Amino acid sequence: QLQLMESGGGFVQPGGSLRLSCAASGATLDNYAVGWFRQVPGKEREGVSCITSKGGFTNYAGFVKGRFTISRDNAKNTVNLQMNSLNPEDTAVYYCAASLSKWSKISSDYNYWGQGTQVTVSS
Repeated sequence: QLQLMESGGGFVQPGGSLRLSCAASGATLDNYAVGWFRQVPGKEREGVSCITSKGGFTNYAGFVKGRFTISRDNAKNTVNLQMNSLNPEDTAVYYCAASLSKWSKISSDYNYWGQGTQVTVSS
């Protein structure tokens, strides 16, 4: 059974960077499509980025395009999200999720979820 755990969240000033990691156990993450999502209290969870199994294709939400980069580290069985030029609107709990069958930024397409990691961007 695949299990996911996010790490790398924290507090950063506007313009700063963070690198989130989604570590998998119980299965090989490269066999799954992986998505990153974020959620703030009172709002719907929104898709940030996703990557296909085997890492052939990536996709980004418009509000992070050019600032965030999703990538795989198969040696560590992880998917990373490099976040640059952060602004206060990026403050949220960030989740990673995995799916064997679908690749999208739609949360209902994913079967496996991590617990989330808090990202706070503030001066």
